[in-house]
Amino acid sequence: MRLVFVILLSLFFTVPVHAQAPSDNDKSAIQTVIDGQLKAFAADNGAGAYEFAAPMIKGIFPDASTFMSMVKKGYEPVYRNKTYSFGESFQDNLGRPAQRVVITAMDGKRYEAVYSMEKQPDGTWKIAGCYLIAIQELDA
Repeated sequence: MRLVFVILLSLFFTVPVHAQAPSDNDKSAIQTVIDGQLKAFAADNGAGAYEFAAPMIKGIFPDASTFMSMVKKGYEPVYRNKTYSFGESFQDNLGRPAQRVVITAMDGKRYEAVYSMEKQPDGTWKIAGCYLIAIQELDA
């Protein structure tokens, strides 16, 4: 499984993508896509969650079952969480639109999920990658 994450990470930093900064309408659409996938995860709707994945992700995980297995093992706070809220939109290292999402996991730990997005030829947005960063809480 570790090899899969290394492959995903290498693809995240090497796939050439031509993108521009998202408009306000695109930012809203991007957040709607991420929200839809998070709700599909919460409902154990693997097929629904898989539909939000970009073609590159579907090429790596050729069916919803394989995709969900990866998410459950490697992205538990994304798969199951107490709350999430949208942070800033920006461009990732490859110039793709990206969206920060602050997630509170079921155990109370907080994470920042960073989603890279890909606009499809039909104008819709798909999730091209996600990585998690643990948020270190400061003791008061």
